[in-house]
Amino acid sequence: MISSGGHGWRIGTLSGIPVFLGRSWILVALVMVFIFGPIVNNIMPDFRVGAYAIATLFAVLLLLSVLVHEAAHAIVAQRVGFTVSRIVADFWGGHTAHDGAGGTPGRSAAVAVVGPLANGVLALLGWWATGWFEPGVAWLLAYAFTFANAFVAIFNLLPALPLDGGFLLEALVWRVSGNRYLGTMVAGWFGRLLVVLLGIWAISPMLIDGEDVSLLRIVWVILIGAFLWQGASQAVDAGRLGVRLSRRQVGEVARPVGVIPADAALDGVDWRSRELWIVLGADGRPEGVVDPRALSSVPHQAWSGTTANALAVRLPEGWAATLDESTRLDRVLEIMRSTGSGVVGLLDDSGRPWGAVLVDDVSASGGIGPRS
Repeated sequence: MISSGGHGWRIGTLSGIPVFLGRSWILVALVMVFIFGPIVNNIMPDFRVGAYAIATLFAVLLLLSVLVHEAAHAIVAQRVGFTVSRIVADFWGGHTAHDGAGGTPGRSAAVAVVGPLANGVLALLGWWATGWFEPGVAWLLAYAFTFANAFVAIFNLLPALPLDGGFLLEALVWRVSGNRYLGTMVAGWFGRLLVVLLGIWAISPMLIDGEDVSLLRIVWVILIGAFLWQGASQAVDAGRLGVRLSRRQVGEVARPVGVIPADAALDGVDWRSRELWIVLGADGRPEGVVDPRALSSVPHQAWSGTTANALAVRLPEGWAATLDESTRLDRVLEIMRSTGSGVVGLLDDSGRPWGAVLVDDVSASGGIGPRS
């Protein structure tokens, strides 16, 4: 059953992972039809309008290739212990969203490499299929399927983020240096270099032989280059921030916190003594936080009958972790990214909160400095 959601149309589930067809994929299908249709028409002029029906079948085969690629990422990510939230096929091919918590260079490399390998297997199957068909529609589709998957497999293995090969390079640098973010930054710079090389390739006929360059070639390079440059730049920025944070310790930025049970009445707490309070559930585990500024939303005469639970901001699973003052600060950044929380609760070995780090404390714009 197909249902619509924020990530597109939900078309199924794989190992408990929702699979979405992004709305932008319709644009991809249209582009493929209008590019591949005339090619089919030139090869098989008798088909005429039917050539575009064949091109539509090719777009469907491409969608299948994308889903197999992303399914490979998702299944391996699950097997190595990552939490996978969704698979999406969209304008740029597709992506698999997973948290990466507890990652290692080996696990990251395994998740990255299986996508291109899956396309390689599909290319081999397509090549095998071309031997079974006589020249015609089926043979043409098998040949195009083979070429497309072989290209995707090879291109994706280039050592440049945001391609899968970039994650392999990241894992290699991570393994050698011990710093994941250094790997991210290096692979991001390689991504930028790839864009430059693509641009040179796009205009090389004009530079070398003085030939005209087709508009289609330029448009494709601009689209792909823009996508790669954006992803590479995000990687460089994230890597640069992570490297900087890896040189700092949690204790340098940790904010002192107050700790209260969820059923504590508002009038029984000295809210002015702390700028942030961590709320404990009935089981004694941190459930969320209260910012004292939120007290202004409750009339003072109602404080005695209102509990901290009413003002608590619930945070995602995993937002609080056992970290001491000497923990590298990039560990906090990893928790924020894997949970989506802007607050990380700091717990001692007994599970008792002793501090917190906010997203402003680790952001480039917010600065990093000690808190009193």
